[in-house]
Amino acid sequence: MTIQLIHGQFNALEAMEIITQMIHVKIKYHESKIAGNSNEEDIKNREAKIKHLQKELFETRKEMLLRKESLSIDSTINIA
Repeated sequence: MTIQLIHGQFNALEAMEIITQMIHVKIKYHESKIAGNSNEEDIKNREAKIKHLQKELFETRKEMLLRKESLSIDSTINIA
């Protein structure tokens, strides 16, 4: 099954807003799992994932806000 989540052209600010919101949802998911889990290894893995997402968002924001032209975003979720 495939879900077409995002497909379109956006200016840099719109694209950044969409990407930021998507990454924040994923971060909140990991934070909620950390709050409900006492397994130290799982917590460390989720904290590493959160840090990676934050770094990716920072790098993406830095690069995208320099662009003047519209950006194409295409995002799907594949469920197997």
